Amino acid sequence: MRPEAPATLPLGEARTVFLRTNGLPEDGGYDARFFWLGVGPLKVPLPNLPARVRAVRLHDLHHVLTGYNTSWRGETAIGAWELASGCGRYWAAWLLNFGAFAIGLFIAPRQLWAAFVRGRRSRNLYGLATDAGVTDLPLGEVRAELGLTDRISKAGAADALLFVLCGLVSLAATVLPYAVGLAVLVWLLRR
Repeated sequence: MRPEAPATLPLGEARTVFLRTNGLPEDGGYDARFFWLGVGPLKVPLPNLPARVRAVRLHDLHHVLTGYNTSWRGETAIGAWELASGCGRYWAAWLLNFGAFAIGLFIAPRQLWAAFVRGRRSRNLYGLATDAGVTDLPLGEVRAELGLTDRISKAGAADALLFVLCGLVSLAATVLPYAVGLAVLVWLLRR
């Protein structure tokens, strides 16, 4: 998926256009106390922790750079791409992306695989301490620097092994809290 913004547009301006186009606050909602997670008609408020904000500032830039949209399929794809290219010290990104990966296994496995392979062959912005500076650079320049191309090379055995490993970790991380909660509930009911 290619970004809509021209390659000469500064990355920060492209992020603003992206946010506006997707009905998100132009400031990214980074200063809000809560963010809303929508599942169909249900919207759940969750605390907008500083660790999440640090990751989401870069995550939104990744949307612009990769062209993945904000649909469920797009979020699972960018989650796979970010996992494959590495989330560094951004624990919130690891957590959110493993959750997205688990969903992608069920709703868009082929797209998930393609995004994962693309991520294995590129870099991302999680190696930066902040988005300052990079947002002034032209979109095309940053894409080239990160190795983001339209051509996805053939996957190898290591890609498949890491994809399966990410799948297992994502399913465990997604299912485990519910399993523990259910076990506690059963234990409490038997007392």
